[in-house]
Amino acid sequence: MDPYQAPRRDVSLLRELEPVVAKAVDAHLESADDWYPHEYTPWSRGADFDGVLGGTPWEPEQGTLGKAARDGLVHNLLSEDNLPSYHRVIAELFTRDGAWGTWVNRWTVEEGRHSIAIRDYLMVTRAVDPVALENDRTAHVQNGWGMDYGDDVVASLVYVTLQELGTRVSYRNIKLQCGDSACEAMLNRIAMDENRHMLFYRTVLAAAMDLHPDRTVRAVADVAASIRAPGHGAPGYARLAQSMARSGIYSPVTHYEEVLQPIVRFLGIFDASGLRPDGEQAREELAAVLEHSAGQAARFTRIFESSAPSNPASVH
Repeated sequence: MDPYQAPRRDVSLLRELEPVVAKAVDAHLESADDWYPHEYTPWSRGADFDGVLGGTPWEPEQGTLGKAARDGLVHNLLSEDNLPSYHRVIAELFTRDGAWGTWVNRWTVEEGRHSIAIRDYLMVTRAVDPVALENDRTAHVQNGWGMDYGDDVVASLVYVTLQELGTRVSYRNIKLQCGDSACEAMLNRIAMDENRHMLFYRTVLAAAMDLHPDRTVRAVADVAASIRAPGHGAPGYARLAQSMARSGIYSPVTHYEEVLQPIVRFLGIFDASGLRPDGEQAREELAAVLEHSAGQAARFTRIFESSAPSNPASVH
């Protein structure tokens, strides 16, 4: 029985990419720097909650974290919480065998730390309602998650590359706004993981671009036009996303300037020669997508600047 359980049309691609994946996994493991979430949690600030332990009920005024940073952390935590679904999806897509399987499992190990660390921080600092947070986590995980691009390996590689970069940028910007050294240290460490994950996926995606440029350009164009955050199905997602945009944690400007443009430039899509007609068509569509994204960023900036108070610090 063939160990590759991917769709037939992508089995050959998985095999073609496996040597690149193996080298990228080796490089990732060689640079691995395991860390422990409990070391980043300010336990001395904690106290028992009401319930079984008869502690102090949660009240909104107990937390000191600003709204922008709190909303950003809750949004990212709800996204991280659906790790069981993410693991299932990428294991089915990339398979659980060979270098691909090694990567899937290692990525899951590292991502699991993020939700542990963020939740512990939010609970010990009483930054959020613990009951509401758990109810939202339950609903999101119960709903599950699926890749918008089905069984298309190249489109999925584009998605995870953009997503990892976007997540890294998001954590960096929350760090800049949280105003707490413990939170800053935790987010710095998580962002380092996200960057290493992005580098892995970007390396494999670049190999796909070398092997199958027309298909890869098509995938970039399609994903750039339709990408949405993995936490889009979480309760309150729209409100949290709007809050992150207003605070500058993740806005249309961020998406265009710090996520889409860097990946497109890295892949050299607009410098590539020898594309077939379908690849050229995809490149034209990608140019239109980027132009639309740039327009959204410009409109957001105009609206934000016209509505911002005279003291920019008060926005956060």
